[in-house]
Amino acid sequence: MANSTVLPESSPARAAEPRAQREGRRKGSDFSELSRRIADAGLLRRRPLYYTVRFGTVALALAGGVAAFLVLGDSWSQLFVAVALAVVFGQLGLAAHDLAHRQVFSGRRPSEAGGLLVANLLLGMSYGWWMNKHTRHHANPNHEEKDPDVSPDILVWSRGQASRAKGLPRFIGKHQAALFFPLLTLEGLNLSFNSFKALRSPSMKRPVVEGTLLVAHFVLYFGGLFTVLSPGRALAFIVVHQALFGIYLGSVFAPNHKGMPMIEEGTPLDFLRRQVLTSRNVRGGFLVDAFMGGLNYQIEHHLFPSMPTPALGRAQVITEAYCAELGVPYHQTGLLASHREALRHMRSVGEPLRNAG
Repeated sequence: MANSTVLPESSPARAAEPRAQREGRRKGSDFSELSRRIADAGLLRRRPLYYTVRFGTVALALAGGVAAFLVLGDSWSQLFVAVALAVVFGQLGLAAHDLAHRQVFSGRRPSEAGGLLVANLLLGMSYGWWMNKHTRHHANPNHEEKDPDVSPDILVWSRGQASRAKGLPRFIGKHQAALFFPLLTLEGLNLSFNSFKALRSPSMKRPVVEGTLLVAHFVLYFGGLFTVLSPGRALAFIVVHQALFGIYLGSVFAPNHKGMPMIEEGTPLDFLRRQVLTSRNVRGGFLVDAFMGGLNYQIEHHLFPSMPTPALGRAQVITEAYCAELGVPYHQTGLLASHREALRHMRSVGEPLRNAG
């Protein structure tokens, strides 16, 4: 299922759908039946205890990292703190993600308040900007024209994009598979840069609040570093912390869709097929679940974005069985295999650029 193809109307995925199901879709939505099964299993109810424990653990880890930073003082041992805080920041990013999807609170106001606190103040990333971008991604995953996550700003995600690439995307696209992880070291800085840039966007609902929280984050971050550490050690801390934070985030989000079929404009896919065919699940048990914050159940997350993380495992069993009933391809693989598929796809779509010289 993982490939670099663009999914047209006459794709094998659509041909594989049983005729009875194709005709049945006219009478009712396939997704509505899956949704009924999920609801009957009680998988959409809130899990306050889970999120209290999870967020409390992340908060304690953050407090412990700050305490260790203050105790160690001006020492090269602080680089170990930078590594630990990169993981904590990654977990904060996953917490902000769950808040944005209303997995934690059902109401908009508490979800938004929590999102602003975690994303803007603790991470230095605009909650409003990221939520706008991520909402568009969920609506049209892997759609060349509508999904901002596959926009050819630096990397190219299809051969069509490669053929049209100019400037930096054309240069990087030739060797983007090899450059992918090095580029991820800049992802944390990229998120912050785009967050400040978005404050001037008309779509930003609370630019003053978001801007104030972003400034507060960086005053505390840089102020703390350059007060406690010498300039050289502070810069080393920033490089290690931001680079590993970017790699962590990229390692969580890249396996989910990269290398899965791209969608052409006008392809008549219903909601269920649009989400399932463009998403990849990652197996791995408890450790992978914790590392990826439940986003390894990407298919189920895209079908039910507000579903709390601990329910995704049970939803996966129901969804995979239901897709088998419909004849809808359902792709699931291991963590390392998912990265190999994504990198293989990136190398494949960059081939025309390499051949062109």
